[in-house]
Amino acid sequence: MHVVVVGAGIVGLAVAARLTGDGHRVTVVEKEQAVAVHQTGRNSGVIHSGLYYTPGSLKARMSVAGQRSMTEYARAHGVDVEIIGKLVVATTPDQVAGLHRLAERARANGVPAQLVGRSGAREREPHVACVDALWVESTGIVDYTGVCRALAAQVSAGEGAVRFGTRVVAATETADGVHLELEHLGTTTELRADAVVACAGLHADRVARACGLDPGARIVPFRGEYFELSATAAELVNGLVYPVPDPRFPFLGVHLTRMVGGGVHAGPNAVLALAREGYTWRDVDLRDTVDALTWPGLWRMGVRNAVPGAREVGRSLSRRAFAHSLAALVPAIVPDDLVPSPAGVRAQAVARDGRLVDDFLLQRTARQVHVLNAPSPAATCALEIAGHVVGQLALS
Repeated sequence: MHVVVVGAGIVGLAVAARLTGDGHRVTVVEKEQAVAVHQTGRNSGVIHSGLYYTPGSLKARMSVAGQRSMTEYARAHGVDVEIIGKLVVATTPDQVAGLHRLAERARANGVPAQLVGRSGAREREPHVACVDALWVESTGIVDYTGVCRALAAQVSAGEGAVRFGTRVVAATETADGVHLELEHLGTTTELRADAVVACAGLHADRVARACGLDPGARIVPFRGEYFELSATAAELVNGLVYPVPDPRFPFLGVHLTRMVGGGVHAGPNAVLALAREGYTWRDVDLRDTVDALTWPGLWRMGVRNAVPGAREVGRSLSRRAFAHSLAALVPAIVPDDLVPSPAGVRAQAVARDGRLVDDFLLQRTARQVHVLNAPSPAATCALEIAGHVVGQLALS
């Protein structure tokens, strides 16, 4: 069978590699000129353990399996990877109950984790400030762009091709296949496939509509801004240091992450982006902004998260406020330690009622599977998501 995969991020390439490994002919179409240009290439490179997610959810099950499969894949293909563990710290007494709930969730999800207290935290991270801590030993770091290059090489070595600079304009599904209209360098071409898998990330809902589907959620872009610690401040952090998440807000809060290439990432925060590929406040796309602001779910979500949302905007506009949040974890960090680093944008599906779609979300027809929500930890879970997606296709 010939399958067209839309998107050359880590999920799309993992699907394509799985399909070529199963003997299918695959064409990957990607509007950019390289792999991993957006979410995959702009995250902090963490291999997640499955700590935070609802027991039994796709995220929980796939994270635990994905931690193993992603680590093994990276090692097998010569991609930089390290399992260095993560420390989640309660910095005030009122956070201890939340930390203990995380420990219970770790047990429910089969994640190796243990409460180590203040003394155990200081043994692992001598410069942290906390009253209690949870050590999660299976968390790691990896070069996800390197993983994507390895996956793309697999596709090209098998019955597959990756076509860059090519976007999906429209698609029509018939009884015998899917007929796609593509655009490359201003020229429109047609391509027939037996099936289509769309992993379009920030444009997932638009690609779904172009292919004749009616997605029940809309992608709302949230920019995550990062700093990198100065060389001196980076010596204050051995591995990964995270706060206890604020239960009022769907993101994890700013944290500290040692990177595989050296140095320490600080962040991200989470603010509404004014473009789906809006990596700074100056990046404004009228269509994207109107698309977000006319979606009733965004306003309902905003009302529910007004206080933490305002805090995120404040951190975005003030390096001092950003440093203050980091200093709650490592008190020696000061504003002058923060060096700007490239931001990322999270493609978050938001339902009409204002609920942020929490789990991975797929929508399918007889010959199409669309991945409509795959934010973090999708990179960790990419090989597991690929197996799940391929299982949804009627391949013969």
